[in-house]
Amino acid sequence: MFNNFFFELRESKIPVTLREYLTMLEALQKGVANYSIDDFYFLSRSCLVKDERNLDKFDRVFGHCFNGIEFIRDDPAADIPEEWLRKMAELYLSPEEMEELEAMGWDKLMETLKKRLEEQEKRHQGGSKMIGTAGTSPFGAYGYNPEGVRIGQDKSRHRRAVKVWDKREYRNLDDSVELGTRNIKVALRRLRKFARDGAKEELDLPHTIRATADNAGYLDIKMVPERHNKVKVLLLFDIGGSMDDHIRTCEEMFSAARSEFKHMEYYYFHNCLYEKLWKDNRRRHSDFQPTWEVMHTFGNDYKLIFVGDATMSPYEIVTPGGSVEHWNEEAGQVWMQRILDIYQSAIWLNPVPEKYWEYTPSIHMLKQVMGDRMYPLTIDGLERGMKELQR
Repeated sequence: MFNNFFFELRESKIPVTLREYLTMLEALQKGVANYSIDDFYFLSRSCLVKDERNLDKFDRVFGHCFNGIEFIRDDPAADIPEEWLRKMAELYLSPEEMEELEAMGWDKLMETLKKRLEEQEKRHQGGSKMIGTAGTSPFGAYGYNPEGVRIGQDKSRHRRAVKVWDKREYRNLDDSVELGTRNIKVALRRLRKFARDGAKEELDLPHTIRATADNAGYLDIKMVPERHNKVKVLLLFDIGGSMDDHIRTCEEMFSAARSEFKHMEYYYFHNCLYEKLWKDNRRRHSDFQPTWEVMHTFGNDYKLIFVGDATMSPYEIVTPGGSVEHWNEEAGQVWMQRILDIYQSAIWLNPVPEKYWEYTPSIHMLKQVMGDRMYPLTIDGLERGMKELQR
């Protein structure tokens, strides 16, 4: 079983060595994993994966080899009894019935949730008030409300929640994705401006060897102007939630950018910019960088590119505490303005087709924050975006 695991990792282009595999087996013999699938997962990942970009491929191989066994997660809603949120039924409403329901508004929603947590004592299903399932209450799972707090549901159904009280897992983008087209690279290449920098000349080794051979072995040194790509790019990817629909497009964009720009830094965020960014989605709650630190690490000569669908509750942009995943002390638009004050050369690339933007209020809001520098993630949009960054 372990041999098959090793060979499948190799076939997936994860550079696992025999020495690393033997180290894992030695750890198993010493009882490090302690007969726990969770412990074995983290042990094997620690021994066999050296680059965080391969974590997603490792997870897929691990799930295939060990029948996709799920792992225990920390649940932020652990203080709510599990039986209150167990899926026994699921509510489906017609569009007309959905329109009849009214949203509470942010302040009343948060205040009401606090009261429900204090007074509720049992499970509720199909209701319109308490924390439960399959109802029209703003709190719970498998129901419907125009503005609610989703609790205990594994994925979105209607994308109406303004806050999600669950720890959601996102996967990192894979930068080894084979592009279906070279057009993305061609569009990005417009941003590259090569300029002579540093030493005026450097040794042209291939031409020197060829010229020396043609010269009957007498050394004939050839020099060429030294060139460096001075373009620096800071790439911020929205990840998870509604962006799951655009993973393939974003992976193509990420892969193309990694190959085209020598000086490129990337981070992830969710929906809107807040006080922290991260590079590994699996450890985003514990291993992150403060946004202030990122802004003061990379100079204002970097070109800033946001990649996201800008599709969220307006509260996430304008309201403190409005983030769908955590309680943010300052509104998202405050952080957006801060980073745009530093990086004057900035654009937002949106994978949602431009003709649908008018139907989403949050897209209008972020487009305004960006000073109308939002472009669709299409070849034409990339062309326009690169021209903007060249100014």
